[in-house]
Amino acid sequence: MALIIINGENMKQQLVYDLPTRIFHWAFAGLFLTAFIIAKTIDDDSPIYVYHMLVGLTLGFSILLRIVWGFFGTQHAKFSDFAFHPKDLLSYFKGILTGDKKRWAGHNPASSWAAVAMMVMALGLALTGYLMTSGPNKETFEDLHELLGNGLIITVILHVTGIIIHTVRHKEMIGLSMVHGQKTDVPSAEIIFNSKPTVAIVFVTLVISFGLLLFKNYDSQSRQLHLFGSVLQLGESEDYGSHH
Repeated sequence: MALIIINGENMKQQLVYDLPTRIFHWAFAGLFLTAFIIAKTIDDDSPIYVYHMLVGLTLGFSILLRIVWGFFGTQHAKFSDFAFHPKDLLSYFKGILTGDKKRWAGHNPASSWAAVAMMVMALGLALTGYLMTSGPNKETFEDLHELLGNGLIITVILHVTGIIIHTVRHKEMIGLSMVHGQKTDVPSAEIIFNSKPTVAIVFVTLVISFGLLLFKNYDSQSRQLHLFGSVLQLGESEDYGSHH
């Protein structure tokens, strides 16, 4: 249990976020950033561009695991603990303006909405990316995919901006809570006593295994991904490209 000093007073930091929740948070950030950078810097005719799709599918799989943990996880990992009530959101924004330092042991109202919005949009990106390669109406799904991508970028920027404003306004380093899982001034009823390391290991193992499965079943020459009985054409085959 760590101690921090604020205005000369020792304040205990208590565990509120389990390890699976924190690992997912950074896995989400890393996978999305990787897919985004590839999409914005690599031409879609390049063989490297395919990894944007593979990383995106891996991100979608990790979100499905997080959704499961949102129902069966520890107290502040559960969606039922998120502050979704509109009155809480309005109260939170008023507190930013007035300096009201009401604290949430888990996700505050703004981060609750941002977290769910980012997961929904990222899952939508994975789904539309899949549909773009597995059936008709490719252009429709491409437009929706781009719309979701832009929406997710805006939400991420707003989320990071909100963390910075909260940190400056309330003198609370909430960004670090997703590193060590701890917060200060946490009521005893809100503390968790097990970070669930075994579940974290299972989560990491499943995500890595799924990613490796995608790479193993991807044929770089035909640019086809064989996945659960389906064949996804992730790009023009080398033979087709050479012919044209």
